[in-house]
Amino acid sequence: MQGNRILPEEKVFKDPVHRYIHVRDELIWDLIGTREVQRLRRIRQLGTTFLTFHGAEHTRFNHSLGVYEIMRRIIDVFQGRPNWDENERLLCLAAAVLHDIGHGPFSHSFEKVYDTDHEAWTRRIILEDTEVNAVLRRMGDDFPEKVAEVIEKTYDNKLVVSMISSQIDADRMDYLQRDAFYTGVSYGHFDMERILRVMRPTEEQAVIKYTGMHAVEDYIMSRYQMYWQVYFHPVTRSAEVILSKLLHRVKDLYEKGYEFQTPPRHFIGFINNEITLEEYIKLDESVTMYYFQMWQEEEDAILQDLCRRFLDRRLFEHVEFDQHFVMNQWSELRQLFIDAGFDPDYYLVIDFSSDLPYDFYRPGEEEERMPIHLLTSDDRLRELSRESELVEAISGKKRTDQKVYFPKELLKAAGSDATKQRIQEILMDRGGA
Repeated sequence: MQGNRILPEEKVFKDPVHRYIHVRDELIWDLIGTREVQRLRRIRQLGTTFLTFHGAEHTRFNHSLGVYEIMRRIIDVFQGRPNWDENERLLCLAAAVLHDIGHGPFSHSFEKVYDTDHEAWTRRIILEDTEVNAVLRRMGDDFPEKVAEVIEKTYDNKLVVSMISSQIDADRMDYLQRDAFYTGVSYGHFDMERILRVMRPTEEQAVIKYTGMHAVEDYIMSRYQMYWQVYFHPVTRSAEVILSKLLHRVKDLYEKGYEFQTPPRHFIGFINNEITLEEYIKLDESVTMYYFQMWQEEEDAILQDLCRRFLDRRLFEHVEFDQHFVMNQWSELRQLFIDAGFDPDYYLVIDFSSDLPYDFYRPGEEEERMPIHLLTSDDRLRELSRESELVEAISGKKRTDQKVYFPKELLKAAGSDATKQRIQEILMDRGGA
């Protein structure tokens, strides 16, 4: 067993968010060099957000290095403190590099349409015959399994799990700052240096010294703002809707025996639920965009149109709606779309967005969220929302956003006949477009 060596000379990545990313361990350097990690350079961190914020071209590779760097800094703070086991250091660093390794192109859209799961692919890439697995096994035959368990949140050391996956962790602290930087917004900024300085290890989780409460409040509000101003931006959601419908159309056409001019060779495994690990690793956003380019020339009018809309940014319009609308007017609206020559399965879409910015502990919930704890000067732990009025105000409150998406040319043409006039009346009643 080769184990790990300290590199004769530290490797450094220049990073626009953290300034520098430092790599001292041969294990980490070699992990970064594997084909599976390098593949993340070809997968955007924010999916379709680049169609809203033109700077959002950063990748999951950027983010993975950033999470590693924050994890490295947390460990530096923890060294020599009670409850920290130095033997867990490389495990934490490897999990940070690999936590997103299973994401595919436009990850969440693919997952919903083709019923796949990036977490399952993460496990397979770590445990099966891959370059990542070969590097990890240098630390022992059980080391890949330990890394997978940390990422899956099943590892027996809860402190280690909390450092990569909790309500304040290395993953969130990187993506909030990185996504804010590349989208150009001011919402995602908070004093990470302060949070890291006052972070302390306990048996169950990483906690924050009471003196750092205001920095954590800032972090929580940054997350809240980023979700509603960036992640759930209606233009981004519109692009996501079109992408999802495009993928659905490919699946429907393939299953009906449609003869593609450019057959969806890289998609067939997804459609048939028989994709191999090697096929999965070969699929990235450059491959999917090639197909979208070629399918603009397909004979199927819907596939052709959806590809052109996505590539040329001719997105759907949106209006807000409520449950009363769905119950009373949805069926009529669908029929009106059919009468107007638009298939409502592809051109009339309901989209929900919801987020819970911070949650206190709820025993027995399907997904139990460990709350953030503050460490007082007399070594007692206090749950954040009990000490912060700001956080208490948003704790446990899920905000939900409901929109209907449709081609805006329907409204522009509205009034040319009774059908389109009625469509406009219904949609404008929703508050909008």
